[in-house]
Amino acid sequence: MVLISVLGKGVMGYLGYLTNRSHTSILFALQSAMTMNKPQKGRPTVPEQDLRTVVGSRTREWHFHIYFLLQSKAETAAALALRDAVLRLRRDGAFVAVPLYRVNEYPMGPHPTGSYEIWVPDTSFSDVYFYLATNRGNLSVLVHPLTASQRRDHEFRNGWMGAPWPIYLDALPTDGDIPLQYPELGLGWSRSPELEMSLEERRKKGAEIEAMLADDPEAAPAPKDD
Repeated sequence: MVLISVLGKGVMGYLGYLTNRSHTSILFALQSAMTMNKPQKGRPTVPEQDLRTVVGSRTREWHFHIYFLLQSKAETAAALALRDAVLRLRRDGAFVAVPLYRVNEYPMGPHPTGSYEIWVPDTSFSDVYFYLATNRGNLSVLVHPLTASQRRDHEFRNGWMGAPWPIYLDALPTDGDIPLQYPELGLGWSRSPELEMSLEERRKKGAEIEAMLADDPEAAPAPKDD
């Protein structure tokens, strides 16, 4: 109880997670909880609204990392079965998702337990997200964009399905080149710029949508520009 009081409320979110983890993982999680709720420095206080900036800086690719407890045969089997299901569905055309050839059978990089990566282009994000959210069972899934700022992607731009695990952020670079994957598909960061909508086309489409919603009482209108 004293330890929990010292760590504060940040550790409470780990209680369910800690119950079924090994002693080593418990210590790792408790140490991580001490820093989880620190204020995020260097983040903008005003949301970006410039169309060119938002469109130019958006991500085109995503990673889903499926975590499983190495000591649990049942959890490991469930994770591998989910991976095989994703591969079959990709083959059958349900969505585009590319699990990395390697399954991590020990902590690797920032990931503290057994895991594997699934690469997804932006055009398949919603389909894969819904599939994993529906079929993950008790497995935890880390979701993050894939940009040149890999540490920020994992630390501030991430999301979780299920209980979060602590991540070893020091293993990640803070900047560099975009880690391009599977360019042969011509998707994500490898998509031809000629296929992108121009800013003018986006403005026209936005105006059309605004007009269509103008008489819908449940739809909030865009604020008027000063």
